[in-house]
Amino acid sequence: MTKFIDIKIATIQDLDGIIELQKANQTSQGGTLSGQLTADQIQEMMIDMPQIIAVADNEIVGFLLTTSQTVNNKRKVPIVDAMSASYSGSDDSYIYGPICVSQNQRGKGLAQLMFQKLLRLEPNREGILFIKSDNEASLKAHEKMGMNKVSRFTFNDANFDVFAYLFPS
Repeated sequence: MTKFIDIKIATIQDLDGIIELQKANQTSQGGTLSGQLTADQIQEMMIDMPQIIAVADNEIVGFLLTTSQTVNNKRKVPIVDAMSASYSGSDDSYIYGPICVSQNQRGKGLAQLMFQKLLRLEPNREGILFIKSDNEASLKAHEKMGMNKVSRFTFNDANFDVFAYLFPS
């Protein structure tokens, strides 16, 4: 039986669910997330830009986090700085990601649905992201969404591809 999945803007009440899903998908747990954001960082991001979540049966089963360049520049995140050095984007660009879908919900198009919601909320703005070059599933999913590879960088002996997108409303 297919569950109804609600795609919506996250609120502070969703913070624990986002943190839980993030922890479950760290590389140390067999996942593919390259970093871990603190609750304070995610809360700051919520104030700054819309954070998109997918909810099924009152459980967060996906998230798409975003950060403006203004908030990003307040803190130093070495991997994001490496991405920005390889491709800086436009003045009003924002950082897309991380994006995460729970293992039992993958392959159902949730990443695409969260991305479409984000595009409706942030039209005509360039989004920039990075994906580990060996993460074939993520690379294919983002190419399918219409994003373009614009650069590449190496960080901690790993290769990353930089993607960007700008879709008019």
